[in-house]
Amino acid sequence: MVAGIAALECFGVVGMSSRSFQDGIAELLLGKENLTKGIEVRIDNNRVIVDLYVIVEYGTRINEVAHNVIENVKYAIENQLEVVATKINVIVTGVRTGSNGNL
Repeated sequence: MVAGIAALECFGVVGMSSRSFQDGIAELLLGKENLTKGIEVRIDNNRVIVDLYVIVEYGTRINEVAHNVIENVKYAIENQLEVVATKINVIVTGVRTGSNGNL
């Protein structure tokens, strides 16, 4: 949840996307926002690797948004959980246009 909150705080990120089709269907059926949606964490030999699946706002510079997400998530993980985030990957899965949430 720390990584998800930190990612959503970044300018240009409008949401997290489901990592799999099953996650998306479960979310539609349950009608709830899941703060762990779009986040995969792996720990290997005391190395923490985080994959974040994000949706960005149309008109933003995707590379800058991704860089800001990496920095913010790394800071949050290392300061709140006191572990070293070795690698943070940002996967942009969509671009949202307008205020009505269209992709």
